[in-house]
Amino acid sequence: MSLDHGGLVGRINRRLGSTPRERGSVDNGTCPDIFELSDGRFAVIGTDATAELEGHLPADAGRASYERIVIITRETLMHAKRDIPDLA
Repeated sequence: MSLDHGGLVGRINRRLGSTPRERGSVDNGTCPDIFELSDGRFAVIGTDATAELEGHLPADAGRASYERIVIITRETLMHAKRDIPDLA
């Protein structure tokens, strides 16, 4: 599968942080999530807030046509913190 910018999508290697169920999701399926891909990038499942937030981006930020601004809960990111690698 190719993205508009020509990059190939890697496979999901692992979840960062706790599962949705461990974070309190009752149905374990409709919660934000963060995954590390086989190519070292990260994939995020979140709420698409592009329309609401695009006009409020800082002047030095931009979004390509194939990119979306997504929201994840603070809890999701805090649970993932332990799994996010430090800069080498």
